[in-house]
Amino acid sequence: MTSLLYVLADLLAIGVLVFGLYRSRHGRKDLVVSFLGANVGVLAVAAALAGVSTTASLGVGMGLFGVLSIIRLRSTELEQHDVAYFFSSLALGLIAGLGVQPVWLAASLMALPVVVLAIVDHPRFMGAARRQRIIVDRAITREGELMDHLRGLLGAAVQRMTVVETDQIRDLTIVDVTYRVPRTSARRTPGMSDAGPAPAIVAPSPALAGTR
Repeated sequence: MTSLLYVLADLLAIGVLVFGLYRSRHGRKDLVVSFLGANVGVLAVAAALAGVSTTASLGVGMGLFGVLSIIRLRSTELEQHDVAYFFSSLALGLIAGLGVQPVWLAASLMALPVVVLAIVDHPRFMGAARRQRIIVDRAITREGELMDHLRGLLGAAVQRMTVVETDQIRDLTIVDVTYRVPRTSARRTPGMSDAGPAPAIVAPSPALAGTR
């Protein structure tokens, strides 16, 4: 049976993860509620299954982990860092609910995702990295020409590009671009760091639009 110590450890870990890291860096209230609800729910169900045999409880727990993940990830569109926080909140609840022994191992496993996200989700970690979908108002079929155009458009080092669509009728090129901005720009706009894919097609502002 899950002891009070595990419950307190879980509440401490999820509190640091959600309020100490996610809320201060991303600030979405709906996902804060989701992370907390999913964590406590998994903790409660896993604790209720703690009296079952180890094999059965572990299997049911992992099944619950997968079902909740599928339901949550299909319900709304999430950024990749949101997915990381969501899975971490589930993992914390599952570890505490199953009462992993010994206690120091459970504490270490619960601290691991918190520490990792504290480091890799910090604005300074790969702070110059950007990824976005750009609509260029020209149908460019040559990759070299398109690469040169994007370098001039972004004023940055393009690391990778993936052409999504080239429309010669509407004279458009849609491309996913991964690039690195200059260090001075990265310092001025630390919150724009995004190593994950852009969630939707976004039309460029006049400053980002190509010229015919």
